[in-house]
Amino acid sequence: MLIVPEILQRLAELFDVDAPLVLRSAVRIVAIWFFAWLGIRAVRIVAGRIERAVDDGDPTTFTEQEQRGHTIAQLLRSVGKVTIIIVALLFTADIFINIGPLLAGAGILGLAISFGAQSLVKDVITGFFYLVEGQFAVGDVIEVAGKSGVVERMTLRVVMLRDLRGVLHIIPNGQIATVSNMTRKWSRAVVDVGVAYGTDLDRALEVFRDEARRFTQDPEWQARFDGEPEVVGVDALSDSAITIRTLFRTLPAQQWAVAREFRRRIKKRLDQEGIEIPFPQRTVHVRYVPALPGEEGGAAVQRRSGAEPASVLPDTGD
Repeated sequence: MLIVPEILQRLAELFDVDAPLVLRSAVRIVAIWFFAWLGIRAVRIVAGRIERAVDDGDPTTFTEQEQRGHTIAQLLRSVGKVTIIIVALLFTADIFINIGPLLAGAGILGLAISFGAQSLVKDVITGFFYLVEGQFAVGDVIEVAGKSGVVERMTLRVVMLRDLRGVLHIIPNGQIATVSNMTRKWSRAVVDVGVAYGTDLDRALEVFRDEARRFTQDPEWQARFDGEPEVVGVDALSDSAITIRTLFRTLPAQQWAVAREFRRRIKKRLDQEGIEIPFPQRTVHVRYVPALPGEEGGAAVQRRSGAEPASVLPDTGD
């Protein structure tokens, strides 16, 4: 440890400065950055405790409290670290120069920059209100600015969404006009399945209700639901099928898995019950046109004005 004062003494003699002053300045700089390091460590510890405090111990669910806790922890890490480093730099600069006029000038410069960077100021202010109001949080599935995905990270300036293909979308907060949150408090799976027009609808509806009830009472899936299922009935009379709609109220972000599993189950059940799930079909009516005099081969051709013959039929002699 005696080597450090000797090095400072030699540097002071080299640059012709007061050795005790250099030593005091060096000690202050070391102390400033030591406390800055402690502050950053403290911020990380507090953020980690916030995440652990809201963790319910169930890795299959991500509650609203957990989402908000992780969002606050992320913001605390990023903003806290930057703030501590800026303060440490200012205290370090104050050792060598008077930063009072510098801060005054920086304030005027910051005001001028704020007028020129209104979009940045808008992003920060909007991000602050999103955080305070809790409109969405890390882990939510949202749709904003024409993009949808899981909120992977939030800052005061941007929101980062990871979509189903793994693409990361970075959206400035100021560009967000409307937020569609698909996983806030609870979600809903909407399953539409078509049956043939010849099906006994009352029997088909009873099959749907029974299978939905069995599904929600399955021990492996029961924890994902947030209410009883509802078979609302015939939703549409489409070209080739009668559409029956079933609704499931689920925990946040579970609606997609529930919908996929119910489609698998109802397909197997309908096959067992002999109820047909039709596919699009088209009925074509062909009109017989007798062969005209003078045509060779006696072919009967359906003619269309300005088009090629639609079909060629054999001459039956009628």
